Amino acid sequence: ETAILDPFTEEVTLNIRCNIVDPSDMKGYSKDPRSLAARAEAYLVETGIGDTAYFGNEPEFFVFDSVKWDAGFGLGKAFYEISSEEAAWSSGTEIEGGNKGHRPHIKGGYFPVPPVDSLHDIRSQMCLAIEEMGVTTEVHHHEVGTAGQCEIGALFNTLVKKADETQILKYCVHNVAQLYGKTATFMPKPIAVDNGNGMHVHMSIAKDGVNMFDGDGYGNLSETALFFIGGII
Repeated sequence: ETAILDPFTEEVTLNIRCNIVDPSDMKGYSKDPRSLAARAEAYLVETGIGDTAYFGNEPEFFVFDSVKWDAGFGLGKAFYEISSEEAAWSSGTEIEGGNKGHRPHIKGGYFPVPPVDSLHDIRSQMCLAIEEMGVTTEVHHHEVGTAGQCEIGALFNTLVKKADETQILKYCVHNVAQLYGKTATFMPKPIAVDNGNGMHVHMSIAKDGVNMFDGDGYGNLSETALFFIGGII
């Protein structure tokens, strides 16, 4: 049921997400994240707290023009270098076709429009690829960081399905960036002086179609919601 055509391969290729099974008992492998998520969904039902948990995340990532590094391999040198035409530090860089000067400052990239947001069309293509692989996208925009920090949001879903969809989203982001001659990264802090990449996660629990987090307690939350927050903390 997870098989879907891969839009990036030259030959017809199926992209599949699946569980890892322990051959000793033919049950989900204890260290397999997907099997663990499925067990968590089953446990929620067993507790009687709810029958469905919904998750909606907001993955952030950078799109760079070039990334170079050398760890030295014992040869006495180490460096890394990130290149981005959009980056604030590229204002004095010679760029083929001319340096137009449209770029966000450090920590100044939240929601600009083109031409300051130079990645709008790339993100649109990423969303189209994500949709082609069966995931409903809702929003994309430039994030706070200079040097091409972006965010793409997709519709919420249940735990295992949302985890699968997140893998699809990241796969599409990496591959579309590659097609544009760029490189995308979800790593937490690729630039020391600017915002890092986060992934806000919105969560709720429902039972018989009723939101179990809705209540008349603090912040109009239920006791279940407050205990849920406490468990995370």
